[in-house]
Amino acid sequence: MEDKKILTKEGLRELEEELEHLKVVKRKELSAIIKEAREQGDLSENAEYDAARDEQAKVEARIEEIQLLLKDVEVHTEDDMDADKVNIGCKVKIRDMEYKEEAVYRIVGSTEANSLKNKISNESPIGKAIMGAKVGQTVKVETPAGLLKYKVLEIESSN
Repeated sequence: MEDKKILTKEGLRELEEELEHLKVVKRKELSAIIKEAREQGDLSENAEYDAARDEQAKVEARIEEIQLLLKDVEVHTEDDMDADKVNIGCKVKIRDMEYKEEAVYRIVGSTEANSLKNKISNESPIGKAIMGAKVGQTVKVETPAGLLKYKVLEIESSN
């Protein structure tokens, strides 16, 4: 289980769409750019060719990365969730007990984590602390800055 990457249904769909786009669209685009650059002659001084080849290498690396990830993935669905507890895939509203600030996060696996979209990993300090918590429960999070306390205000399944 340790090697398995955890994804929500949404995260799985996004990765599958990205993989399809890279394989079908990006590969063709880059192939056309490389072909056109080759037709221009001397490749040793052709910056467009070099840039396209570099981009092609990045695309192929990303395709391989996604394919490896999808080989060993565990998808969490609404069926896997206990609606009364914080689980992977749910949205949770919490209040910082010291600063009285509220925040809403979606709990996801580490592969999907994106702080700019308020998606936090179940492996992050806050994620670990609130996993399994119920509405009204206060949890403690140990951080380098000290002990923080958060109260779980709402839990919403979002798969």
